[in-house]
Amino acid sequence: MKIIVDADGCPKGVLQSCLKQGKQRQIQVWTVANYHHQIESDNHITVDGASQEADMKVVNMTHKEDLVVTQDWGLAALILGKGARCLHPSGQEYQNDTIDFMLEERDMKARLRRSGGRTKGPSKRTAEEDQLFQDALIKMLEVSPGI
Repeated sequence: MKIIVDADGCPKGVLQSCLKQGKQRQIQVWTVANYHHQIESDNHITVDGASQEADMKVVNMTHKEDLVVTQDWGLAALILGKGARCLHPSGQEYQNDTIDFMLEERDMKARLRRSGGRTKGPSKRTAEEDQLFQDALIKMLEVSPGI
């Protein structure tokens, strides 16, 4: 088992939690980001800045027993399709039975934006949100068969 972090736009507290929990449990943590991001990690992969390149690297290195951390719903759908587990930085685990709805919502919002509409962006991240993520991560690692 390994933890793979889609580090393009990953909140700092989330990345720190992943690195800390991986070290405590002797689980490799891999970070993947394009060259525009400065990530400090023992196992970091830098990809070109092309669209979706980091996502494709994450997909290609993911195996069934892995845990992927991403806020990208499309990437999460691909990870679930590989049989791996996937966690959003909010602490929500992506599920097969809800991912289709999430992708439909994403598509609907994208169409709205293309037609000139506006959608609300994320609010500033709080310490409480970092703690919720850490609690969810610990819970997932405690029940994962790879440990």
